[in-house]
Amino acid sequence: MAGMKTRERIAMASLSLFNHFGEPNVTTLQIADELNISPGNLYYHFKNKTEIINDLFGRFERQMLNLISAPDAEVSIDDYWIVLHLVFECIAEYQFLYKDLVNILQRYERIAPRFRKILNRKLAVTHSVLQRLKERHVIDAADSELAALAHNVVLTLTWWPSYDVVTAKLPQEMDLNRGIAQTISQVAPYLREAERAEVLALSREYLATAPGGSPEREV
Repeated sequence: MAGMKTRERIAMASLSLFNHFGEPNVTTLQIADELNISPGNLYYHFKNKTEIINDLFGRFERQMLNLISAPDAEVSIDDYWIVLHLVFECIAEYQFLYKDLVNILQRYERIAPRFRKILNRKLAVTHSVLQRLKERHVIDAADSELAALAHNVVLTLTWWPSYDVVTAKLPQEMDLNRGIAQTISQVAPYLREAERAEVLALSREYLATAPGGSPEREV
């Protein structure tokens, strides 16, 4: 963090501590101690932990909304997987939000409607992408199946960090590769044979590079 301004150092240290220990378990005094600064110095930049949370959520919000904008032009199915990977990376970067999501949204009321907006955008864009793939005959699914699949993808994106904490051998390390593989496996059954074989091979690659990727952790 050398060279960073104090406010930025506080934000980055808070993010690291929240991700590692969980937001409810971290105090502003611990953040100040982590940075070897006085509590007064921290409070000069952020009056309380709520302001730190709001700052971090704003960063997350901008990054995520930029990633999940609907594409203007037709792109290949490989491009969709790249976006999926980037979305999971964003979730991993701000995983404290997702690991304690219900509690955080109840305690920090200002961010609750904004997070719902992100969820609604994820669902709309996911459904739009699946619909485009169906129109190009890459996906074969009824409209009801397509709608259910879109919901399942968003459910996985949203609750994967919590599920991973419960099942992981290293609970502090979010296994985003396994989450991506799980999401791919939901879409694969609806794809044409060639695309299905391609994405299942991609899924196996993600599982092979997952931290501690032993057979019992496969999806």
